[in-house]
Amino acid sequence: MSDVVVRMEQVYKKFRKGEVYNSLRDLLPALTGRMFRQQELNQQDNREFWALQDLSFEVKAGECLGIIGRNGAGKSTTLKILSRIMKPTKGRMVVQGRLSALIEVAAGFHQDLTGRENIFLNGTILGMSKREIESKLDQIISFSGIEEFIDTPVKRYSSGMFARLGFSVAAHVDPDVLIVDEVLSVGDFAFQQKCVERMKDVLRGGVAVLFVSHNLKTVAEFCDRCLLLDRGRPVALGSPEVVIHTYLNDQMGGTHTESNDASVRISSVRVRDQKGEAIRFRSGQKVWVDVELMARIPCKKLAVTLYILDDTFREVFEASTDLLGEAHFDLQPGERFRCTFELDLNLASGTFYPSVLIYRRDMQAVYDKSEPAATIYVGDDGGVRGIVNCFPRVIHQRIQRVEDSGHAEIVGEAGSRGQLGSD
Repeated sequence: MSDVVVRMEQVYKKFRKGEVYNSLRDLLPALTGRMFRQQELNQQDNREFWALQDLSFEVKAGECLGIIGRNGAGKSTTLKILSRIMKPTKGRMVVQGRLSALIEVAAGFHQDLTGRENIFLNGTILGMSKREIESKLDQIISFSGIEEFIDTPVKRYSSGMFARLGFSVAAHVDPDVLIVDEVLSVGDFAFQQKCVERMKDVLRGGVAVLFVSHNLKTVAEFCDRCLLLDRGRPVALGSPEVVIHTYLNDQMGGTHTESNDASVRISSVRVRDQKGEAIRFRSGQKVWVDVELMARIPCKKLAVTLYILDDTFREVFEASTDLLGEAHFDLQPGERFRCTFELDLNLASGTFYPSVLIYRRDMQAVYDKSEPAATIYVGDDGGVRGIVNCFPRVIHQRIQRVEDSGHAEIVGEAGSRGQLGSD
């Protein structure tokens, strides 16, 4: 028996732009207006467009497929077809088993009902039975972290509490296929980490997941394969590293700046781990950046600078071959120069852009610059936030009570390396 649970086979979807008239009351004024404006009544050919064209893919049990692309690429249409909200114009879609969607996580909530009552309401909308909801009620409430307010009407909840409860309900549905659309960013940082861990548990349980997001870092960390859509057409399907690289090259392009003489040019930049080229890394992991240059005319006293930008394009690191003790180098026409920077990637979780420039220090001349030359994603490292990772740990903690007499009494102590209560 095949372990493929989702299959799209040459799916097409056509839409029509403009107004659709469902009654004579709406149609007559529209026709009158067109007569005065001298517009043609039949514009069907100009108004129709294909939202999806020749889309095919498969997803296996326990696999996560990421779907990325610009706004209007066809991602939402794909999800609606998979969710059976709409039918394809042509082609075939097959989903084996129970499907659930994490899209608008609190869409089924009623403002006047309490959090507990909304768990039953929303769970039913998502396809859970009353017995199933009752068996998971304590887990849902505990996961949401709002136990104290669970019997309060949700109209008094903050937006964060509202989203937390909605995700908690949806995350405890037990489907065979799960659609996730931009919902792993609900709540605060700690709750987002719980959401990600919950989704990993879902994958380990053999559920097929289709994950749509503009957060490429999460896609890179979370997905086994990735599909890139552009104007309804599949552009690339494969490993997240390759597909995201294709997408970024198309979207960002990068800045490639040469001097007028164009004496030397950056021909390639590659970021890799021990296994080869990669874009996903762990904080503290050792990585290598390979840079290759090619000379067009004779050039002397060259050096290479590697610098890293964060997601706001602020520089967070810089190093160069000459300042690291390597001699300047000369190149003749047609000669290539290769160098490798070895780094300990002590960065906190985030998206970063390694960039490269070629220069001659004594003349303050920049010959070529590639910014960004690559994109990398550094995974979460146990709650560390910011730019750098100092690998913190709690080595000692105590609670001390000071009495009115001025006498201090140690109530409790906690142990070393962040493990509270150890001996």
